[in-house]
Formats: sequence, structure tokens, C-alpha cells
Amino acid sequence: MDIEQQILEYFQHFHTHPEVSWKEVETTKKLAAIMTELGIQHHTFPDVTGLIAEIGEGPEVVAVRADIDALWQEVEGKLQANHSCGHDANMAMVLGALLHLKDETLTKRIRFIFQPAEERGNGSLSMIERGAIDGVSHLYGVHLRPIEELPFGQVTPALHHGSGIFLRGKIMGVDAHGARPHQGKNAIDVIAAIHQFVKSIYFSPFESYSAKLTHIETGGDSLNIIPGSAKFSMDVRSQSNELMAELQRKIGEGLTAIANLHDVDISFEWTDYTPAAEVSEVAMQIADAAIRETLGDEATAPPVHTTGADDFHFYTIKKPQLHAAMIGIGADLAPGLHHPDMNFNHGALAIGARVLAHTLKTT
Repeated sequence: MDIEQQILEYFQHFHTHPEVSWKEVETTKKLAAIMTELGIQHHTFPDVTGLIAEIGEGPEVVAVRADIDALWQEVEGKLQANHSCGHDANMAMVLGALLHLKDETLTKRIRFIFQPAEERGNGSLSMIERGAIDGVSHLYGVHLRPIEELPFGQVTPALHHGSGIFLRGKIMGVDAHGARPHQGKNAIDVIAAIHQFVKSIYFSPFESYSAKLTHIETGGDSLNIIPGSAKFSMDVRSQSNELMAELQRKIGEGLTAIANLHDVDISFEWTDYTPAAEVSEVAMQIADAAIRETLGDEATAPPVHTTGADDFHFYTIKKPQLHAAMIGIGADLAPGLHHPDMNFNHGALAIGARVLAHTLKTT
């Protein structure tokens, strides 16, 4: 079987066997089985999912990371794990790079990091804690890009992701009878005020940012009760880590003011922080040269700035001397990442594998 066909088979397996964050048990077993079949040195962990493999010899270590988790979402009316994030493709491309390189004579070690829980925003931290980037000088990531960012056949040497974080909050007011609203403190009124508030936050239009409610839970089956309590969540994003800090400060001040206005208690916490990209110029230039040598100048796209977030960038936050960049693969991906019906041109998998292999070999 040729490499392109093997990449497609890997993709099809992971696509049809999705597992959500921290529960990628069978995915890890499959990765281990692949490594054993290929005769590749690898190890897993007793307390978390994920796998690290390594080929080559020498004191220098370069690495590539693939995220392995799926999302939990409704697909055709059924809640299920679903690889609408494209991590099935990322695994297939990184495995393809391994197939291209495993029989090469290498003067350095190449480490393959298969990381859990990217969608939770902290899976990379588990790998860092377990030595994934110990001794690593250069680290690369890879990800399919939506069609509005890159068409099929185009590849960028760097993705400048923004920062992302979730807020989970609770409103504690007072229930009331539907006929006597003055006796209660209506949590839905508070939710409406929060919604309007986050839509009225303004910073410079020259840097992208957003804050929006993504979950509301209030009320019960008795429709004549005005609910006093509610739970809510926000998705908050910005193009820089500095602006993210400002957004968090302003949202926190706003929630305090709304609580005072409506005479209720609002508690909240920030969770699953993902930092904005800190792209290494050195790594980006190596990837750029590899794309040009593999595909030609006409297929080499400039760096892409995207509002999406990725916990890949914790690797450089935790190890600033690391030269890191995430390569973006054009795939005519539509309707979009995280859409339950996301689809893409599968020809992008072979392209991504070739670019990754050349990037790792020439680093």
C-alpha cells in the first residue's frame, strides 16, 4: 500500500472512531498499535491519554504535535463525539509524515507528540508536564484551514491564533409567581442585561475580539414560576494576550455592576484559557522554505491571522526559547470548523504529510 492510501486509511479510522477530550482511550491504543506495527519507539502514560513516539538519532530533537480529541455535539439530531474539529486529519497528516521519514537516515531525533484534550484548552499542559518538549529545539503543529482562510492546494507556514477563554457563571436571585413578578428577582432579566452588556464592549477595531453568551440554563417545567437562578457561560476571544486581559477585566466589572443593579448575586470563574500565538520567526521561515521546495512558490501562502484558538501555543508560553510554528493546510474546508457537517478535500492530507516531513527533515 502506498503512503497516500495509508494516510487515507488512518484518517477514515479516526474519523469513524471519535473520542472526546481526556477519553481518547481507543484512539491512544490505535496509535500505539500503529507504532508497534511500524517498529517505532513510543510510550504512553498511566494517568492520561496521548502518546509520544520518536525516530532518528543524535543530540538534537525537533518535534511535531497532533491533537487527537473530538468534539461532543449534535449531529443529525443525535449527541455524539464528532471530529468536526479536523483532529482526525491532523493525526493522519502527522502519521503520514512519519511514514515518509521512518526509513530516512536522520542525524537528529524527530519526536511525534499525539496530544489529548486540545478542545479543553489544556491538553498541551499535560504533555509539557510529562516531558514532551524536553530537549526540543523546534516544534511544529498542523491544522486544516477553512475555505475562507485558505483554498485547497495553498499552505501557510504560520497560523497566528488568537487567545480564548470560557467564563462559567451563576445568577442567584429570587423565584416568584408569574402573577407577582414584583416579589422576585428575575434571572432572565439579568441574563438579558448580560447579553446586552457584552454586545456593547468596544476596543480598537484594528485588533479582533469577541465576547458572547454560549450557554444559558434557567427555569423548569412549571411555566408560572419566574426563575430567580440561572447558569450561563461565555466564549471570549482576542487576537492578543494583552487584549484578553483587558476583556476579562471589563467583563468582570460589568458583571459586578449588573449584579448591583438587579440586586442579585453573580458568581463566575474563568476556565480553559488558551493563549494567543507566539510564532517563532525561525520556525516560520524553515516551514516557508519547506513548502516552497515541496509545492512551489505559487502554493505558499503568507501567514494567516485567525480568530480561532489552539492550546498548541502553551508550548511556547511555557518554554519561550522553543522555536514553534503551526502550519496551516488549505483544504476547501466547509461549512466551517466545528460545524457538525464539516467536510474537506481529502487530497489535502497527502499534501500536509509531505510538507510536514520536509519541514522536519530540513530543520
